[in-house]
Amino acid sequence: MATSRLFNVPSGAVASVRIIDTTTSIKNLPLKFLMTPPIAGMEMMPDLPTWSFLVESDTGKKALFDLGVPPNWREFSPAVMDKLTTNGWEINASKHVEEILRDHQVDPASISSIIWSHWHWDHLGDPSTFPSGTELIVGPGFKDAFFPGYPGKEDAPVRESDFKGRNVREVSFEGSEVLTIGKFRAIDLFGDGSFYLLDTPGHAIGHLGGLARTTSDTFIFMGGDLCHHGGEIRPSEHLPLPEKVHLQAFSHFAGGFCPGAALEELQRSRSRNVNEPFFDPNMGLDIPQAIATIKKTQEADGDSNVLFIYAHDGSLRGNVDLFPKSANEWKEKGWRAKILWHFLGDFESTLKQGSKL
Repeated sequence: MATSRLFNVPSGAVASVRIIDTTTSIKNLPLKFLMTPPIAGMEMMPDLPTWSFLVESDTGKKALFDLGVPPNWREFSPAVMDKLTTNGWEINASKHVEEILRDHQVDPASISSIIWSHWHWDHLGDPSTFPSGTELIVGPGFKDAFFPGYPGKEDAPVRESDFKGRNVREVSFEGSEVLTIGKFRAIDLFGDGSFYLLDTPGHAIGHLGGLARTTSDTFIFMGGDLCHHGGEIRPSEHLPLPEKVHLQAFSHFAGGFCPGAALEELQRSRSRNVNEPFFDPNMGLDIPQAIATIKKTQEADGDSNVLFIYAHDGSLRGNVDLFPKSANEWKEKGWRAKILWHFLGDFESTLKQGSKL
């Protein structure tokens, strides 16, 4: 059994992992729609990307974890469009993931599986752009809730065209093949210990996480929407606030950094414990369950051998190598240190308002 400091994972093979910018941009999204309690000076979420992950085993199996927003998002089902056309959000996407793969000489027909972390519109992409031989993997309860898709099921958020001609595999976290990784139920997707699907419920029916082994003892944890901001998972008892935060956003502060004491005071001023996240989720199927999933994930997030990336993590911009480059050397390249507390820069205006720095 190979173990890491906080997050225990069985030994296994190494997967190739690449992070794809799906070209998604979501703007004008109020913070209160996703998280609570509110924070003065940060009424809106920053521009949100959606990342896709290309995971490949030595056996040649390739999977895509999430597809982001497709350029033809206005063709989503009425159940989705009724909300997107009335909320005032600014949504943009210039390419399908299928196009991005082709641009870099990866044949879409070589993709064994598309995995939807969940069925929300900003993760679906357009599976119909892939050959029918590419299966679609969904989480528990998906088929009962949404099949056969729109228009057969008029209120479905997914479309029949997403499934047409392809195998749709709903995974189960019951039975003898189910593993325990950390505190999660897990499935070994490729059968060689290189890529696991994790049961991460709360945000949506059948919400899935992914865990890929990037070296013998390092991992990338793909969080989907189990959180939408770093402040929903950090700080924690496993990852307390740093003594100093050096970010460009704080360069004009005294000393050129934000002291941890100022962040602790920000927590207390909002009736938060200094070692609990700045926010709790405010949007989801089962909020208590979503918080429980976040707490399980904090063990992985606090482990120096794990790089946790949620689907809309803007801290990746400019700090990591994106597709077609590999993400496997993330630890050697120091990516974790670059992105871990990057989200605190979103609090620049808040700290200015309440600080004497």
